[in-house]
Amino acid sequence: MEIFIFPELLYSLVYANLISPRIWAWKEDPWFAKLDTMKPYKRIQRLKQFIIDHYEFNLDLDTWGLTTKEEELKRFAPFIDEETLSRSNALFGYEGDKHYFTLDIRKHFGLDKYTSNTIPYWKTETVEAMDAFQYKENYRVGAGECVSLSTLYAAALYIICDIPLEDIFLIATPLHSQNFILVNDGVLTNNRRLVTKNMWFNGTDLTGKAQRALRNEDVTIVANNLGHIHTFYPDATLPPEQFHRFKSKLNTFTTTEITFEILANFLRERSEFQPCFQIKYLRHGKPQYLPAERAYAYEHGSPYKVSENATRDKLLDQIDELDFHTEPIEKRIQLTKLADHLKNNSISHIDQDSLKDLAQKIDCCPDILTERSVIEALIDFVHLKPRLPDAIGKKHATPPAVPIQPGMTRDQIYAALTSMRDQNPVADLAFYASRDLSNTHWQPFLIAALQRNPVIIQATQELDDLALITMLQDLPNHSIYDGTRIAQPDEVWNFQRGDGLERAIALATCLRARHPEQEMKLTVKPDSATLQIEATVHTFPSHKGLQHEITL
Repeated sequence: MEIFIFPELLYSLVYANLISPRIWAWKEDPWFAKLDTMKPYKRIQRLKQFIIDHYEFNLDLDTWGLTTKEEELKRFAPFIDEETLSRSNALFGYEGDKHYFTLDIRKHFGLDKYTSNTIPYWKTETVEAMDAFQYKENYRVGAGECVSLSTLYAAALYIICDIPLEDIFLIATPLHSQNFILVNDGVLTNNRRLVTKNMWFNGTDLTGKAQRALRNEDVTIVANNLGHIHTFYPDATLPPEQFHRFKSKLNTFTTTEITFEILANFLRERSEFQPCFQIKYLRHGKPQYLPAERAYAYEHGSPYKVSENATRDKLLDQIDELDFHTEPIEKRIQLTKLADHLKNNSISHIDQDSLKDLAQKIDCCPDILTERSVIEALIDFVHLKPRLPDAIGKKHATPPAVPIQPGMTRDQIYAALTSMRDQNPVADLAFYASRDLSNTHWQPFLIAALQRNPVIIQATQELDDLALITMLQDLPNHSIYDGTRIAQPDEVWNFQRGDGLERAIALATCLRARHPEQEMKLTVKPDSATLQIEATVHTFPSHKGLQHEITL
């Protein structure tokens, strides 16, 4: 939620992951051996498989808990009104284009069992919190939601694949977050997976899901290391030439010419049009005719495709002869004739004369056409214009960039971010996103701990105070974060471990919810954390090396 309203937070998590030792440790994994001998896209493919093997996509509502629309509106009232918020967040009324009017958004997210004002937190995870899911019951490896995965990808693309940060753009829509990488014809991340331009137009279910956000939603934020542009804020920090470069490359990525392969891919996706077509096939020297929908049905489980000239005959040869007709099927167009027509005549979506000629050749099946003709749907398939923020009228004020170049070490990046904290707000926020209490104010972290961690409160409500204290004292004294970085109470509960300081803060969170009138004081020393509640003192051993004293 905060990312939509305070867009600087989005890239701060990329920086936090860049200075985390976790992703840098991947470089020692044998999976990435000889990576420097590979071309950029091959390196990105290796990274993709590593992420698939080590992380799951997680949208479980119980992980980070629930809140209410009223509570969120109250929190954000000083910064944004409900009408504006509803334009950028699905749980406050945004339904995007027609697609979302037919999708029960609450049922889609598993919220239908709760009251209509209930909404999830879905906290964005650092790489440490993603890794820690391996400790959570019923999880095998790490996990994260879409923003977590996109910011993980962005940092890993730099660290592992040596992709310049300027070539990695984060795209946030009301329901999704993904990246667009300026390598070759472009590469789109979609949760754990990658989509190339060829894949974008292959017409498969997997690609259809990858297209859903850009096809049906307004893009709220576009960001890279140089800045961001937001759909309804008048100020933008992303340099205009950077946004133009991104926009041009993305428009090219989502547009292609009509060839026979593209037409066949289109029919794979839009199966309602398949009954318009038939495929002519010579068997033992005699022509036979197959309903197109039968050919596409046989694609499932087969390495051969209708759309591939080199393998189509192999696919047809696998199909039972009883599925074929000995005479042309009435009112159906032969795909092979269209293949001949399009062989040397690829058609642009803006070439009106060629489109009219093609439309005449596929004018069929008027009884199955409802909202649009085959040609209109085909044009929509080959050309998508993403609904990006409008740069016209924006006031551009770009802060000095953090000087991060390919080949820099983690220590050099840390030093660069540290040196720019006073000049670049995203650099400063990176240390808050990384939960490092050695060089940030403690108040934001503690406010979040006390006010934004419902899971541990809910999970321990059946325990009396003594049982709660005992439970937290008995948890393993191991933090999911290295050094002076600190886990939030819900992370302590979800992963059943925590440094003494983290467990002391978790105890404060639970007891504050139970006894809001009681005064609490947290005293932190390099080797201990003490929580004093009225006259009662609870001390936990700590290895964080921090020193602080604060009244909660």
